Amino acid sequence: MSECGCFSATTMLRICVVLIICLHMCCASSDCTSHDNSVSQDEAEKATKLKLGSIALLLVAGGVGVSLPLIGKRIPALQPENDIFFMVKAFAAGVILCTGFVHILPDAFQRLSSPCLQDTKAGKFPFAGFVAMLSAMGTLMIDTFATGYYKRQHFNNNSGSKQVNVVVDEEEHAGHVHVHTHASHGHTHGSTELIRKRIVSQVLEIGIVVHSVIIGISLGASQSIDTIKPLMAALSFHQFFEGLGLGGCISLAEMKSKSTVIMATFFSVTAPLGIGIGLGISSGFGYRRESKEAIMVEGMLNAASAGILIYMSLVDLLAPDFMNPRLQSNLWLHLAAYLSLVLGSASMSLLAIWA
Repeated sequence: MSECGCFSATTMLRICVVLIICLHMCCASSDCTSHDNSVSQDEAEKATKLKLGSIALLLVAGGVGVSLPLIGKRIPALQPENDIFFMVKAFAAGVILCTGFVHILPDAFQRLSSPCLQDTKAGKFPFAGFVAMLSAMGTLMIDTFATGYYKRQHFNNNSGSKQVNVVVDEEEHAGHVHVHTHASHGHTHGSTELIRKRIVSQVLEIGIVVHSVIIGISLGASQSIDTIKPLMAALSFHQFFEGLGLGGCISLAEMKSKSTVIMATFFSVTAPLGIGIGLGISSGFGYRRESKEAIMVEGMLNAASAGILIYMSLVDLLAPDFMNPRLQSNLWLHLAAYLSLVLGSASMSLLAIWA
């Protein structure tokens, strides 16, 4: 399954390039606001130092968050066969669900309902909800088509060997046919589930990466010290909890070490990369966050990211676990998993007070 890891890294790299190009198009655009945002040289230098410090802070926070679940695979208590594993997964899914509903989607509505867009089509139509819906539908298509493609490939590659095995077994041991066919079916089912988990982790990372770059650019482009300081603390926790959720999904995908490292590293560097982009375009390219173009780009990307995360958390993370017979047959485990879900979403919701 090395193709999955290569596909993930290449796709996410292309997404970052597209983000940079889109935001570059927003540079030198007319500002909708009439107030003067100029700051003194001393304040600009202090703001730059804080931004550079935030790059290191977010890099550490994201790296620690995404690494904990991967390291936890070696801890017996966090192995999939233990009940506590369901609770950890529910907590991570709650973090991702809250990120989509509480952090990203409201930002998308706020940006796309800006007074600057009142004279445009975006100001007369609820584009935030529309784009989020299309994003969720697109994620469903990618999820099902990719899974179906790999499943068909698996059947085509193994159909010949299966037919030979069944014929030989029928001639020699008629009673063995059912056992062998059943084992092959179990192997196919397990392979399909593993492929699905890998697709889930990759699509989920795409949604999180898009949002991480945007919030990084927002911090990097800001010139207000009073705005940067609380954002540094809030975004550090934000990246840490998002990393926990993503790391949990990557650990379930059971990828090769190289692919796992690539995905974890890519998530860790996206927010710091966004801050660097924000620093560059705010100082050298005349980026204005309140221009019509910037508002449209950020709003659309946030809405698309929200649709991806909401779909993935509900359909691919929570539904399979809470419908699992092992969970439904154990009332206490069911309640504990639900409590973990609430705690995960509550922890992330608290961060919405500051960022």
